[in-house]
Amino acid sequence: MSALHPVIVGFMPLLDSALLVVAKEKGFAAAEAIDLVLVRERSWANIRDRLAAGHFQAAHMLAPMPIACNLGLTPFSSRTIVPMALGLGGNAVTVSASLWRDMAAHGAGDDLDAGRNGRALAAVTAARSIAGKARLRFAVVHPHSAHHYELRYWLAASGVKPDHDIEIVILRPDAMAEALRSDEVDGYCVGEPWNSVAVASGAGRMATVKAAIWQSSPEKVLGADARWADEEPDVLAALVRAIYLAAAWCGLPANRPELAAILARPDYVGVPAALMLQALSGAIDVGGGATVQVSDFFIPFARGATFPWKSHALWFYSQMVRWGQVRHAEPNAAIARDTYRPDLYRRVLRPMGAALPGASAKVEGALGVATPVGASGAGLTLGPDGFFDGAQFDPDRLDAYIDAQMPTGRR
Repeated sequence: MSALHPVIVGFMPLLDSALLVVAKEKGFAAAEAIDLVLVRERSWANIRDRLAAGHFQAAHMLAPMPIACNLGLTPFSSRTIVPMALGLGGNAVTVSASLWRDMAAHGAGDDLDAGRNGRALAAVTAARSIAGKARLRFAVVHPHSAHHYELRYWLAASGVKPDHDIEIVILRPDAMAEALRSDEVDGYCVGEPWNSVAVASGAGRMATVKAAIWQSSPEKVLGADARWADEEPDVLAALVRAIYLAAAWCGLPANRPELAAILARPDYVGVPAALMLQALSGAIDVGGGATVQVSDFFIPFARGATFPWKSHALWFYSQMVRWGQVRHAEPNAAIARDTYRPDLYRRVLRPMGAALPGASAKVEGALGVATPVGASGAGLTLGPDGFFDGAQFDPDRLDAYIDAQMPTGRR
């Protein structure tokens, strides 16, 4: 490529758009001869539809969304591949001030402990049922989102029945805090900075975070139109290299203040840099004057944060089956597995000496501590990657995992 090649990429105003924003703003895309055009969108459905319509060549996407597109679960979609993830962690569960008071009366604490605070929420929902009060209403950003599946996983493992004990509705990320303030919802799961916005306004308290529910798990990925990827493999490779280098830049603590300032611009996330910096540093203001240090709240580069693990894809698929979005069948599992493309990731980044895992899937929940693993290129340390309830997900035992989680009536 001798001239800059235009690539149009859609994104949502969220913390984890950072890798795309930095690829453009710090010149990593231009160095790869890409004219990276970032288009800010208002909803995840718009992102999906405009990728399918060919308006975008690639997009900042919810990690399960490309799988749903390829499974035909969306009304308007195209074949989509995931050549890389866009970091690990990054979301939280925030509840209204009044719900937090009720949870605190049942033992909830400021430490973001998913188990303890989940049990407190279960006690509140049980008490409301006995008293004949309306179900609590929580919001997520899309039916095919990590937020949706992780919220349901947390609720179910805590003794709360989604859809029976709690209603779950869909809202745009930037509408969440106002919905909480106006009592339209009692809580939500969303990416940063939209939890911190509610806390800063006094409308909400953070109950737990993604890193406490499922450590070292992806929130967003780079989704690419498969037709475009087939036609322009060199451009896709250049884009992956640029974002990988941007991730490395984002991962340096010294760059956090500058990154927060860039993301705070109105054309990107458009909230004060101080709120962005909380999530980048892991010093999380949970509300009520309490700050909790969550070192792995958002990981843009370390721990193989941009590697597209097939085990992540299959766990999201298992939750689609669990909650009745798709029927489990080997062809469907294969579609989910093949949506994530570690082969492309390795092919593009191996010449750069990037740290590349030797495997494409792992047992999620098996690493209790950060663990050096075999890798080509630079050294690589993974995990911890546990679920808060101590469960493990072995992608080689997918059938048994799905069967164990399915409601009795649907087995």
